[in-house]
Amino acid sequence: MRVFKNTIVEVLQAVGPIALFVLFLQIIILSSPIEQKLQFLVGLIFVFLGLVFFLIGINVGLLPMGESIGNAIPQTGKLSLALFYAFFLGFLITAAEPDVRVLASQVDMVSGGLISNYILVYTVALGVGIFVALSIFKIVLGIPLKYILFACYVGIFILSLFTPAHYVPVSFDSGGVTTGPLTAPFLMSLGVGITSILTFKNKAQDNFGFVALASIGPIIGVMILGVIYT
Repeated sequence: MRVFKNTIVEVLQAVGPIALFVLFLQIIILSSPIEQKLQFLVGLIFVFLGLVFFLIGINVGLLPMGESIGNAIPQTGKLSLALFYAFFLGFLITAAEPDVRVLASQVDMVSGGLISNYILVYTVALGVGIFVALSIFKIVLGIPLKYILFACYVGIFILSLFTPAHYVPVSFDSGGVTTGPLTAPFLMSLGVGITSILTFKNKAQDNFGFVALASIGPIIGVMILGVIYT
């Protein structure tokens, strides 16, 4: 019950100011017809309820599940198996991410099918899976995150020189949508679970960085896709 109340307060704080501002614009500035105001209010109610139930599902189900899976992965005792599980989970959770699906459908529509919906979704998911596995490898080897981020972004800017111009913005947007409401919470909880088993000295540092690395994978993947399709 406490989770439900806290979630309602959080959603009201997030949605409330935007809703009041839009209503102010419609009533005072735009003088919108009453039908349009009613449509907005009905949509606002559905958005509010959807966010409340979605966040409750995240807090009650997804986050504990991600952390428990993260605890179980290192206990397999085999690095190769742990890397495979991390890749597979990263791939699946990204393929199910609503933000990724929305971006893929919009890119497919704007490009006239040049960048296919399904190809973009699976390219992004593949990039996330590979870099989630790389995150575990980073923890095992004790490599500081800043070195990996520096090397990856240098590689991205070099790769962008050979990537068709219309693929470059899509690639960076593909990295951004992996921080959506489904992928980011799961990866963070997965990271917390894994680092609680694998690390001892730098646990506070290693808990974070999973999402940062995961967002790099789609950028590189879409750029490579552009080079291949050229």
